[in-house]
Amino acid sequence: MATAITIGIPVYQGVDLLDVTGPHEIFGWMNDPPEVSVDIQLIAASPGDIKSRDGFVFKPTHTFATATTKLDALWVPGGEVPALLREMKQPSPYIDFLKKQGDARFICSVCEGAMLLAASGLLDGHLATTHYAFVPCFSRFPKVKVAQGFPRFVLSGNRLTGGGISSGLDEAFKLVELLTDYETAQGIQQTTQYYPCPPVASELKPATSCPLG
Repeated sequence: MATAITIGIPVYQGVDLLDVTGPHEIFGWMNDPPEVSVDIQLIAASPGDIKSRDGFVFKPTHTFATATTKLDALWVPGGEVPALLREMKQPSPYIDFLKKQGDARFICSVCEGAMLLAASGLLDGHLATTHYAFVPCFSRFPKVKVAQGFPRFVLSGNRLTGGGISSGLDEAFKLVELLTDYETAQGIQQTTQYYPCPPVASELKPATSCPLG
């Protein structure tokens, strides 16, 4: 009998595309070989098209009302600043949904999605990272411990947080390992040929202000 795994990705208008689609691709390959059966739920507040920050349109598979009540992994993507501010404004169906999923086996965010997790209180007491430009925004959430430097991802207990956008790919492989095993993650690395070697090189500098205002 295949091991069943359910991953929920709560999405919203203005979400970062790669925060959703990159990890979705990685997670989907857990279905091969068939020893694992993965259900990836794209979850939105209501039915209808979702438009990403850069204008890509896709459809959620579930709503907050129909999503699995206890997920194996909650994956919170980042998004453009107006979208983050909208979803963090109280009362917030999005934040309420995150709180209800607080007993997921693994609670994850990538990029600015950490701001949404932090607003829900689900990062309290945990070490976390986010997009380098948003690290100063953690000052709004004094119970969150901020990772130093610019790590691709940070695992703190069952909290897994990632840096900016493309970091979600590395983080997704780590989540695959946590949900299955190292060998499964290796197999997906080979299938997707994920051996990054970018043709450019640059350095990040610490941000001094929070883009959220």
